[in-house]
Amino acid sequence: MGLFLRILVVCLSAMLAACSAPQTPPPSLFVLLPDDNGTVGSITVRNPQGSQTLDEAWQGTTVATAEAAPEVPTLLAADEVKARFHDALAAQAEPVRRFILYFEKGSKELTNESQALIPEVIATIHERRSVDTSVVGHTDTVGSNEANMRLSKERAAIIVTMLADAGIDPRVLETSSHGERNLLVPTDDEVSEPRNRRVEITVR
Repeated sequence: MGLFLRILVVCLSAMLAACSAPQTPPPSLFVLLPDDNGTVGSITVRNPQGSQTLDEAWQGTTVATAEAAPEVPTLLAADEVKARFHDALAAQAEPVRRFILYFEKGSKELTNESQALIPEVIATIHERRSVDTSVVGHTDTVGSNEANMRLSKERAAIIVTMLADAGIDPRVLETSSHGERNLLVPTDDEVSEPRNRRVEITVR
């Protein structure tokens, strides 16, 4: 879910009870989940009767009825939440995958480590059946702006060709280039920084 908060809002009544009429509206459970990288934000559950703030992973509060204040938060077992709300969690879109491929200095040649990542990039695009994958070329600040823009375009084009040769439909690949703008590591002009010589791939 990236850096967005993940919240489950779940009605806890049984299916048969929900289908019977008349019925009191079922209680609602609000659970705060961590992001995929473990980051936890916070939410406040509020109604006219009161409010409770959730700011810990797997913390939850229940609102029994529209006339009741949110209950004091409690920590739920992660396994319990995942088991109980398996279907809701499974329905979420997969988080994006990002890859950074680095290049040799002033070159269109990938480093050995980045070359070894290509099969994983290809597999990820195939497994996700991606129809929206971006390929963005970058350079460091050595050389002129014009030369670096040209080099960043060439780097992105090389990666697109590699992916297309592996069976990826070029129509799902969105290509752009930034030259020496948007440095991963800010530097002065004419600084050879290996981490800025890159192509960033985002698989959605």
